[in-house]
Amino acid sequence: MNRLIPFIVLIPLLVFALIVGLFMGGAAIPASEVIDALVRYGSAGIGHTLIWEVRIPRVVSSALVGASLAGCGVVFQAVLRNPLAEPYTLGVSAGGALGATTAIVLGLTGLPMVAWCFAGCLLSIGLVIAISTVREFSTTTIILSGVVLSFLFSAVMMFILSMASSRDVHASILWLMGSLGSTRAVSAPVLALVVLPLALVLMCFSRDLNLISLGDEKTHLLGFNPGTLKTVLLVLASLLTGICVAVSGIIGFVGLIIPHAVRKACGADHQVLLPASMLAGSSFLLLSDTLAQIIIRPFELPVGVITGIIGGVFFLAYLLKARPPEVF
Repeated sequence: MNRLIPFIVLIPLLVFALIVGLFMGGAAIPASEVIDALVRYGSAGIGHTLIWEVRIPRVVSSALVGASLAGCGVVFQAVLRNPLAEPYTLGVSAGGALGATTAIVLGLTGLPMVAWCFAGCLLSIGLVIAISTVREFSTTTIILSGVVLSFLFSAVMMFILSMASSRDVHASILWLMGSLGSTRAVSAPVLALVVLPLALVLMCFSRDLNLISLGDEKTHLLGFNPGTLKTVLLVLASLLTGICVAVSGIIGFVGLIIPHAVRKACGADHQVLLPASMLAGSSFLLLSDTLAQIIIRPFELPVGVITGIIGGVFFLAYLLKARPPEVF
């Protein structure tokens, strides 16, 4: 029964966040018109078009991206054995940013831009795993490899932007801020078809995450190869993160705040922690994106600004109350 308590709280919270996302947004639509659009699918009118073609796809994308980033955060924290790790620790965000910036400068949009961004993410995690395999596959090596690659990719990105036009620089910066309303390259149904199976595969590794969090030596004694498990989990999590980065840009702190907060409330059992974090991540990003749309309406803030502010305040409070864990 205790294992069900987090879900008794989080499922209604997600439903509430979905309702808020549907009824509130960048355009002020009366609640009666929203209900009418939901009940009478296919009816004519601007309100109906906005609900079905803009707001519902955005709400679905927000929920999927939030769940994915939070779930990947849980995986990275278990593999690195660091509760403050995040999906971007391995340089995945820097690789995706480099790919997207290159695509923007080349004048590519839509699926080609997504492909470039995704290729950058895969390049980053591939190099991290290759470096870690050549050396010793340890937490220290993985983190150092990610940090080094982040600096390298950031330097290359700044070099590209220094030669780009002001228009391309502006577009790149807006993308790097993170937004769920800036891309139409991947529709919400396609995103769901890709993200949901990967998320389910990650949840199948919940028991393995419990083993890895015990340490390499204990994992080996229990009959598992920790290096192989880490490689598979890192590839899966990075693949999922790369898809989210390609669709929404850089949305920070979701994979950092949510797993840390849920772990405090639910404990460290990944069979509960992973699905609970995904539910909480969906709710968090949905509410953050809704706030980003309405806070300075009719203008819209990048959702990455909202998550960055919340994340900064959260960890400032954390640092004032507790001693942060050692990274190495």
